[in-house]
Amino acid sequence: MINSQLPVELVALTDEQRDLLDLCREFGAREIRPVAREVDEADTETPWDVWRKAAEAGITDFMLPTAYGGGGATDVFTQCLVQEELGAADAALGNLLTSNGFFADPVLELGTEDQKERWLRPLTGPNPPMTALAVTEPGVGSDSAAITTRAERTTGGYRLTGQKAWISNGGVAEYYVIFATVDAAKRAKGVTAFLVTKDRLSFGQPMKKMGQRAIINTEIFLDDVFVPEEDRLGAEGQGFQGLMRTFEISRTVLAASATGLARACLDLATSYARERVQFGKPIIEHQAVAFRLADMATKIEASRLLTWRAARRLDAGLPCATESAMAKLTASETAMFCSWAAVQTLGGWGYSREYLAEKWMRDAKLEEIEEGTSDIQRMIIARSLR
Repeated sequence: MINSQLPVELVALTDEQRDLLDLCREFGAREIRPVAREVDEADTETPWDVWRKAAEAGITDFMLPTAYGGGGATDVFTQCLVQEELGAADAALGNLLTSNGFFADPVLELGTEDQKERWLRPLTGPNPPMTALAVTEPGVGSDSAAITTRAERTTGGYRLTGQKAWISNGGVAEYYVIFATVDAAKRAKGVTAFLVTKDRLSFGQPMKKMGQRAIINTEIFLDDVFVPEEDRLGAEGQGFQGLMRTFEISRTVLAASATGLARACLDLATSYARERVQFGKPIIEHQAVAFRLADMATKIEASRLLTWRAARRLDAGLPCATESAMAKLTASETAMFCSWAAVQTLGGWGYSREYLAEKWMRDAKLEEIEEGTSDIQRMIIARSLR
């Protein structure tokens, strides 16, 4: 059973938010959880059936502005509420179904009205394409200012040359935001964003991943790819600014996803501990198990509150690099702890594929790596203390 309890005494939810949460909770129970194992074992196949059902329900575009046909839940707080509920069903599928929001963030931050209309409106409705952000390179991970993909000016636009790695939805997405540099010596001040369609790109084979297999990851190869000037996002050198804003939002939303994953682990472990009898009583009555569950519940609550704090700051237009890093760090490590704790509580059954605990443990590891590893989040937090 998917836990539906949120500490609403802290933040009163609107009727619209409650309806959206009910929709996501029901969709998660009906369409996500039952196929989570099947999608994981399919490995490098995109679950288009779930994607289309989510689009018809309004889940893939709920975060897009109504001006472009979206659901209008543009505030990060609501996005976090939704992401936690979807993550409680299955984080891998939940992250896939809302991935168009990550593409939309830099477009909304840097794009012209014409670009927003051309690139965001197609993402709404019952049959939207998938989208992707392309930042990471084989030799460039979290240091986005060190991007080496080149953007060279030419008549009418730019030529992009370089290679991207670990791109989520690579090869299955139709639209891409590609981050390149107009001058590598300028580092952050040279980073520029470009909107590119799939037909101009080449892709590597889907990567064989440890977890979150619902999302395909590939390399992208750019060999003198022409991009018209009208498809540059913002001015030259503005891409890094848009990317940092996107990271603050995405790290916060991913913290909500990790919190949902941790919730799923607690629900499973608690349910099992109530039913499993050892030494004449349910194992939930054994101190070691009870204390482990208590630690899980406490860490989940702390993760949620840090996530909500970061979301509220973002919605208020306040600086949020430190707060989003705190939320991402705490929630991702909580997801990893809770998935371990669920496997530990279930014992041999947790180690088997009979239950989803082992899958969630593999999924949780990505939460500590993507959008900047836990070490990077600690660096961001430590920098704020100097």
